Order: sequence, then structure tokens, then C-alpha cells
Amino acid sequence: MMAALGCLRRFHSQGIAIAHVHTSSRAPAKQHYKMLVVGGGTGGISMSARMKRMMGAENVAVVEPNEMHYYQPIWTLVGAGAKTLTSSGRSTASVMPSGVKWVKSKVQEINPDTNTVRTDDGTEISYEYLIVALGLQIHFEKIKGLPEGFEHPKIGSNYSVQTVEKTWKALQDFKEGNAVFTFPNTPVKCAGAPQKIMYLSDAYLRKTGKRAKANIIYNTSLPVLFGIKKYAESLWDIVKRRDLQVNLRQNLIEVRADKQEAVFENLDKPGETKVFEYEMLHVTPPMGPSLVIKGSPLADEAGWLDVNKDNLQHKKYPNVFGIGDCTNLPTAKTGAAVAAQTAILNRTISKVMKNEKPDKIYDGYTSCPLVTSYNTVILAEFDYNGQPLETFPINQAKERRLMYHMKADVMPHLYWHGLLRGLWGGPGPYRKIFHLGMK
Repeated sequence: MMAALGCLRRFHSQGIAIAHVHTSSRAPAKQHYKMLVVGGGTGGISMSARMKRMMGAENVAVVEPNEMHYYQPIWTLVGAGAKTLTSSGRSTASVMPSGVKWVKSKVQEINPDTNTVRTDDGTEISYEYLIVALGLQIHFEKIKGLPEGFEHPKIGSNYSVQTVEKTWKALQDFKEGNAVFTFPNTPVKCAGAPQKIMYLSDAYLRKTGKRAKANIIYNTSLPVLFGIKKYAESLWDIVKRRDLQVNLRQNLIEVRADKQEAVFENLDKPGETKVFEYEMLHVTPPMGPSLVIKGSPLADEAGWLDVNKDNLQHKKYPNVFGIGDCTNLPTAKTGAAVAAQTAILNRTISKVMKNEKPDKIYDGYTSCPLVTSYNTVILAEFDYNGQPLETFPINQAKERRLMYHMKADVMPHLYWHGLLRGLWGGPGPYRKIFHLGMK
């Protein structure tokens, strides 16, 4: 593994010594770009770097309002005190490809019929091609008592920059009682994360001698612990071995933070609710499609970007493409999925621009490193059909220290110095690490 990291560092030092001399603007009233990217998250930045190489920086623009860019997969470890929040973020200016126009605004409206995007300051930008990378929307407000409940102690969420450190504070302050962890009745990004913090909290309470006085409870809206059978079986073993309580089909509908109470509905018995008192509560919020997409002709019936699952081209508008959490691709919404999608989308766009048929097919590869303690991970990798697509010649359903090292140390390095610069990614990103390590 260290050989792999050394290889990647050499690759980094040789390949990307580029000054960040991009431009940013509040913009004149009208602008036009050959390639417009809306959203400056993982998918948007990595694709804008690839598009810069394909068509030149002056032909590419990225619309993104936020000054900071975060590597969100590490927030699981931030919430458990294993990483700092500071280490997860860098300025957007530092990750924006040099020379690419950064339009520092929020997308207000996309009109694919006129090939235009309108921003919140009234600027209209026209495009020849559009990549939609707007991520998804987090909806704490759909739970009664939130987000205002976060003003109280003992409650946190690893799903937002404002609340992730509150998780760690609640864990440190835990004395005795119920530690409750939730999974909502909606699609979520990184579907393993809601239970990862449970395993880490269990490990922390054992380490600090508080576990005997703790009831650890995982209330999930799902009918299963994890969607892929092979990994679910291993997780159930961990749950039983560590005396963790899992309640299926339980959906959080209200938080009474002043009383330290969480109210859940039984999805199998509509109208039936149960109140759990808590000493610590980790909330995974309901999530949904970007409101910009939802209100546009680009959306499917549920409001997600309607793309072809094989090549990421929009089903109705051939000059529009999508990547990541904003799409209706029937696979888990993870950073590893975005990494896999970048190479497919790059190939699709190059073919479309030559009036050729896209020929590279995305198999739905995604990955979820299931952190089970402060030094072990189960590395789940699978495709559209829920079939394992494993990288390593070992049983990845077993807890392993090596996989934790990859999650905590190798992947962040690859993210900042490879994926965001369009120099790494493609089907099976872990496969690339493995092959580098074998050289």
C-alpha cells in the first residue's frame, strides 16, 4: 500500500505543478461557454478539469457559490473525533482548474430549451454543452423540531458542515443512557454513513469505559441493515457481537431537543409512533433532488436529473449530461461512484462532440467503505444489480485494518491530488490503487 502511495505522490509531483490562475466573476450580463458546469462539488470540479483538457480552459465555466470545498466522506471520522473538520476542507479557489471561469453565483434556473442558465444575480449564461453536477438537497426541516434542535447539546449530524462537530461533542459528553442513530425514509448520500458513526461511537464508548452504561440503538427506515446481502451478513454479525440494537422500518419524524426525545413512526404500521429518550442523537436528514433540477424540464417524475444509466447523457436533451448525486442513476450516491462516472462521462462527451454514438457503458459501480471501528473497515463494492464488484483478491466483507488506512489516509490524498484534477478516476477507483501497488 505504501508503494501505491509513493507511486501516486510521484504522479502528483510530475503531473500537476500548475499555478491556479483561474478567473472568477460576478459577471457581465451575458456570457457564453462551450461547456458550462453547474455545481462545484466532486463531480463538477473533476469534470471541469477534464473538460479543460478536452477543449481548453477558456471554453469552460463552473457555476458555484461556495467559497469552501469539502471532502465529505471524511466527515464520518470528524464526527468520531478521528479527523478534524479543518482537514476536510479547502478553498474553492484552490481546487478550481486554472484558467477556467468561476462564476461565483448560485444557479437559479436551467432552461435546456434555450440552452441557458440563470444565476441568482440575474446573469444569463448560454452554453453549447451542459454538465449538471448539483448534488442533492438536505432537508433537516422535514423533521419537526429541526434544524433549531441543533442549538441544544447531545445532538449532531455528520451530514452538514455546521453539525458534524456537534456529533463529536455529543459523543465526548455521553455519560449513560441511549445513543440513537437514524436513517431516513429517502435516498441518502453514502447510505452506509448513518451506521458507520454507530460503530465508531460503540468503539469510543468501549475505549472510554462507558459502554456498559450505554444502549446503542440504530433506527432505520429500511427493511434491511444494508442493501447488499454479502456485506449485510457481516454487519449483522458485528451488531450481534457488540450488542447493538437495530430497529427496522423506523423513521424519525420529530426531535424534542429540550426534552432529549426522538419520535419515530413505524412505516409498517402507519400512525404508530414511539418515543425514544436519548443521551446522544445522530440524525441522518431526509434528502431529495436539487430544487433547481426538480423545477426544470430536466427532471424525472421524482425530481432527479433524468439521464441514461449507461452513458450519463440526458434522455431528452442530448447536449446535457449529469454526474453524481443529482442524477437518477439507480446506484448508491457515493464519492466512489462519482470517481467511476468521470471517465465514462468524459468518453461520452468526446463521442457526442464528434457526432458519434457513446460507446463506454457505466455498470453502476459504487463503493462504500463501512467503517466499523477506529482501525477497521469493510470495503463494499458493487454494481447496478447489487452484485459485489470487488477489487482485492480477499474477502472484502471481513473487517480489515488495511481498508481503514485506505479510507482515512490514501483516499483523501487521491481526492485532492488526483480526482479533482481529472487525473484519476474511472471504473473501480480502488482497482487503480491495487494495480499501482502491484507494480
